[in-house]
Amino acid sequence: MQRAHLFRMTLVIRGRLLVFGAGLLQLGVLGSGGSSLSVRYTSNTATPHDVFVVAHEDDWQLFMGDVVAKRIKAGHSATFVYLTAGDDGRDSLYWQTRERAALQSTRAAIGPAAADSNAISCSTMEISEHPIRKCVIANTESYFMRLPDGKRNGAGFARHDYQSLRRLRGKKIGIIAAVDGSAIYHGWQDLKATVSNLISPGSASAEIVVHANDPSVPANPHDHFDHRMAGLLVNDLRNGQKWNTEYYVGYALATRAANRSADDAREKTAIFLAYDKEMIRVNKAWSAYAEHPAFYSECMLRTYARKARASRSR
Repeated sequence: MQRAHLFRMTLVIRGRLLVFGAGLLQLGVLGSGGSSLSVRYTSNTATPHDVFVVAHEDDWQLFMGDVVAKRIKAGHSATFVYLTAGDDGRDSLYWQTRERAALQSTRAAIGPAAADSNAISCSTMEISEHPIRKCVIANTESYFMRLPDGKRNGAGFARHDYQSLRRLRGKKIGIIAAVDGSAIYHGWQDLKATVSNLISPGSASAEIVVHANDPSVPANPHDHFDHRMAGLLVNDLRNGQKWNTEYYVGYALATRAANRSADDAREKTAIFLAYDKEMIRVNKAWSAYAEHPAFYSECMLRTYARKARASRSR
């Protein structure tokens, strides 16, 4: 039998400690820092459906993790669309580990209901004639498109011939290929059509809310260009759709006032650490938290979003 790995991490947040050990969670008293984000649910006979379109495998955990958990636990079904492999110009072991780590975060967000789905069911689906990796846990679906990480400035990495979402949208390149060679997208329109089918695959009865990083530079300055492209992709797709859209602050989040309650911060932190624990299990040097502890600690106390009206009401 393989010996279990012990895991322990301490987050220093506003002068208090969050300590996590194997099977143990302790939370110090947090400063109020503002009121908790209120989420209003509209009653509907159809099951509400949330779609989270993100660039990298740890984005939703940092920028909207507590919202994800609330939606799922309120009975919403959820789809996660990961546009890039989050490869950071590295080899397949790194980005494949990130995919598994994202799924562990999903299990944490689902909570006890995930216990009924101990085995994560994964397969390859054809979406708009593009093979895409799909994984199912309880009432969630995760799609890994595995496009090249664009680097923070959107210029791309040499390992993948400097392909990036920014360069594709700006027509600097005509195609973009998944890092594992599984699919090729012929321009931004092809990518849009594929993601559109992932968001609303012909199901008009569900109330859909799409979540993404805010593409607005004034509202969300200094963000990673892959994050911004995810928001722009959703914004480009909104015309003629019946979705409601929520846009989230990315890297600028740490500069805002804290606005999570103690319970929100604890849940958001647990979801993020589920991701980090899987990364550490494979390689201790891959801890996201260890790279920027102050930044990640601040993100746990903050979630900022703005709502965009459904296009039908414009």
